[in-house]
Amino acid sequence: MAALESPEDKIAATETTSSSTSDRNYSIRRRTTVTDSDSTGVMGSEEGLKSSGKARDKVNNENQSHMIFNYRPSMPAHRCVRESPLSSDAIFKQSHAGLFNLCIVVLVAVNSRLIIENLIKYGWLINSGFWFSSKSLRDWPLFMCCLSLPAFPLAAYLVEKLAYRNCISEHVVVFLHIIITTASLLYPVLVILRCDSALLSGGTLMPFACIVWLKLVSFAHTSSDMRAIAKSIDKENAPSISSNADNSYDANFKSLVYFMVAPTLCYQSSYPRNASIRKGWVVRQFVKLVIFTGFMGFIIEQYINPIVQNSQHPLKGNLLYAIERVLKLSVPNLYVWLCMFYCFFHLWLNILAELLRFGDREFYKDWWNARTVEEYWRMWNMVHFYTSNSLIYLRLWGLFTGNEFLL
Repeated sequence: MAALESPEDKIAATETTSSSTSDRNYSIRRRTTVTDSDSTGVMGSEEGLKSSGKARDKVNNENQSHMIFNYRPSMPAHRCVRESPLSSDAIFKQSHAGLFNLCIVVLVAVNSRLIIENLIKYGWLINSGFWFSSKSLRDWPLFMCCLSLPAFPLAAYLVEKLAYRNCISEHVVVFLHIIITTASLLYPVLVILRCDSALLSGGTLMPFACIVWLKLVSFAHTSSDMRAIAKSIDKENAPSISSNADNSYDANFKSLVYFMVAPTLCYQSSYPRNASIRKGWVVRQFVKLVIFTGFMGFIIEQYINPIVQNSQHPLKGNLLYAIERVLKLSVPNLYVWLCMFYCFFHLWLNILAELLRFGDREFYKDWWNARTVEEYWRMWNMVHFYTSNSLIYLRLWGLFTGNEFLL
C-alpha cells in the first residue's frame, strides 16, 4: 500500500484527479478521515490488502462517503434550458409528496386549533342521552321488529318454491313478490311511527329494513330470470347467456340465507369465496371501526349540535347569517360523511366479507378521482350500482303486465 500516516494525523493522503477534456475542467478532491481503530486494522492487515482486490474495493467503497467535490470558479453552472419546478410545463413531471405532507400538517394544525377553541367555548358536550336514552330500554318493539325481518325472505323463498313446482302462475309470483318487498319496507316504518323510539334504535332498524328490501328485489328479479331460462324449450331462441352463468334453477334455501347476510345486493346461486378467515386482520379492522365511529359521534355532539342549536330559523333570520351557518356546518358534515363512508363501505363490509369468506370486495372505486357527477355516482357505491332497482321494478312490472318492451 501507499505510505499511510500515523493515527495522530487523522487525515490520509489527498488524491487529485483532473479531467482531460476542456469542457469538464474541474478537479475532484477526496479526503478520508481515519480513526485509531481503522488505522490499526489497516496496518495489521497491510499484506492481506495487497493480495486481495476485494478488500481494497471494500475500503474504497467505505471512503466514498467522504468524497468532497470542489468545482473551479471558471466551471459554467448553467449548461442547458430548464424550467422552474412550479411552471406549467414541469409541475406535473415531479413528485408532490412534500406539498402533500405540508397540507397534512396544516390540516392537523387548523383542526387542532378548532378543537381547542370549541372545548374552551362549549366545554365537553358529549353525553349518552343523545344516543342511549331511557327510551332505548323501552324500544323492545323495534328489537322484535328487527328479529321478525327474516320472515320476508322466508316468504319469498316459499313463493319461488311454489313457482318452481308450477303451483302458481307467473303473474301471481310477481304480485306476491311485490307485496312481500313492499311489506318488508312499510312494516318497520309503521312500528317506528307507533313507538316513540330513540334515534339510535330507529336509525339502526331502518337501514336493516332497506337492505332486506333491496335484497328481496334482487332475489325476485334473479329468480324470475333463472326461471325463464329453465323453462325455455328452444335453446336456440333463448337469450344469449355468458358461459360463466349457471343456467340450472332451483330455489336454494342455503344460497338465500348466505345472500341475506353477505355484503352484496346482487343475488347469485354461488359467490367467489376465500380459503380462510384472517382473525387478526378482523380484530384490527374492528378496532378501527370503533375508533372512527367514536370520532364521528364526537364531531356530531361537539360541533354540529351546538351550531344547529345556536342558529336561527333560516327563514326568519338574516340571509348572510344563514349562509355563514351553512358554511360553518359544511366542514364537520364533510368529516362525518367521510367517517361514515370509511366505517361502512370499507371497515364494516370488509369485516363482514372476511367473516363470511366473501371474495369480491370491490364495494367502491376511486370516486375521489371522478371528473363528473355521473362518474362519481357510479363509483362511490358499487353495491348500489350493481343493483339497478328501477330496472328491477320495471322488469317485475313487465312480467306482471306481459309488456314485452319492459322485458
